[in-house]
Amino acid sequence: MSQRTAAVNKIMERKCSAIIRAGDEEVARRAMRAAVDGGFRLIEFTLTTPGAIDLIKEFAANRDLLVGAGTVLAEVDAEAAVKAGARFLVSPVLDPIVIRKAHELDAAIIPGTFTATEMQSAHLAGADFVKLFPGPANLPSYVASILGPLPHLRIYPTNAVTLENTAAVLKAGAVGVGYTTSLFRPKWLAVGDFAAVQNHASEIIAAVASLD
Repeated sequence: MSQRTAAVNKIMERKCSAIIRAGDEEVARRAMRAAVDGGFRLIEFTLTTPGAIDLIKEFAANRDLLVGAGTVLAEVDAEAAVKAGARFLVSPVLDPIVIRKAHELDAAIIPGTFTATEMQSAHLAGADFVKLFPGPANLPSYVASILGPLPHLRIYPTNAVTLENTAAVLKAGAVGVGYTTSLFRPKWLAVGDFAAVQNHASEIIAAVASLD
């Protein structure tokens, strides 16, 4: 089994990811450790975070985790992330060049899309999942509407997902969900309240597990 296929299978199995975007490397490290301690095994560091490549390498050393890189906008970003241990690449936009590079690197690829046309274009270009970004006002309804005529899409929302709407989004047909500021709340990070992050992570993991 290729690394890309293995990563796709793990993403489908785990269904939820913790996505950190922070302005400080140590804050990102401690926040993600809290999310992992709370039960997350699928994690993503955005490349806009200082020290992101080092953080990917550090966390990828834990074989129990599937680590990805976010905000991948160029081939050089993809190469650096995969070399550090990233097994999936995420982008806020749809760029066929990045998709092809991910295939070459044997990494799963999740480009950013919003409309039905963008999602289908990403699928045809070889995307393993389509990231729904930004999140629409009524996220579950939007996901269900897209999947009506396009049931083959693997939609993975990563914006506007909360503990409260997790069940509705997954029941609408999303294959997984990513948590950003709803998990890594700025007010918690600002004061170093990583216990709050861990507690909320545990709540999210329990909610997702209850849907199986």
